[in-house]
Amino acid sequence: MVQDSRGGNDGRRPRRPPPRSSGPNRARRSQPRPDETPQDAGPRIPDNIEAKQLSPEIRGELTTLDRATADVVARHLVAAGELLDEDPQTALAHARAARARSGRIAAVREAVGIAAYHCGDWSQALSELRAARRMGSKSPLLPLIADCERGVGRPERAIELARSPEAAQLTGDDADELRIVVAGARSDLGQYDQALALLSTPQLDPKRTGHTAARLFYVYADTLLALGRNADALEWFIKTAAADTEGVTDAEERITELS
Repeated sequence: MVQDSRGGNDGRRPRRPPPRSSGPNRARRSQPRPDETPQDAGPRIPDNIEAKQLSPEIRGELTTLDRATADVVARHLVAAGELLDEDPQTALAHARAARARSGRIAAVREAVGIAAYHCGDWSQALSELRAARRMGSKSPLLPLIADCERGVGRPERAIELARSPEAAQLTGDDADELRIVVAGARSDLGQYDQALALLSTPQLDPKRTGHTAARLFYVYADTLLALGRNADALEWFIKTAAADTEGVTDAEERITELS
C-alpha cells in the first residue's frame, strides 16, 4: 500500500529510491567507529555499513573530500538509504550528519531532501532538493519538488512546474511520476476533470505492470471515483491490482469497498 505521508493512502506519493545505496544489508545499531567522536558523529553507524556500498557515481562526488571524511559521509549516506523506509527520522539524521561534513555536494543535499520528504517535512525537503538541483544533481528531482510544493499548500506551483522545459525533458517513469503529482495537484484544487484528462494523455496501457504503472492506474481510478464514475473506477482498481506486483497500493481493499 502506498503510504501518503500527508495523511492518506491516495497513491499519489512518488516514491524515489534512497541515495542509490548498493548495499544489500539492512542497517542495525552498533557502536560508533574510532574515526567519529560522540559530539559530531550523528546517529551511530552500524558496523556492517561500508563506504563501498555506496554507488560508484556518488562515491565519485565525494572525491573532493579528504579520505577519512569521505568514508564517514559515504557510510552515513548508505545508512540513510538502508533506513529510509523503516525509520525515516533516523535516516534523516544520518543524511544531516553527512551534510554537516559535506554540504556542498549535490548527492548529499539530495539525500537530505529525500529523507525529509519521507518524513513529511515538505519545507526542508523542498529546500534541500532545490539546492541539489542547483548544484547539478543528475537525478530527475522535479516530480519530488513539485509534490513538495503540494505539501506546503501550493498546488498551483506544482502545476506550473509541469509546464517547464525541465518537465518536457522527462521520459518514461519519471514523466509518469510528474503526471501523478500534477493530477494530484489538480485534485487538490477540485479540478477532477482536468486531472482525469492529464492522466489519460497519453492513453493508459492496462497491460503495464510495476510500481509506477500501478500508482498511475490507482490515481486514475481514484479520480474516476471522485467524479462519481464508480463502475469505471472499479474497473481501474482491478487493473491496478493486476499491475501491482510489489504491493504498493491498497487496490484490493478498494475493490472490496466498491464491489
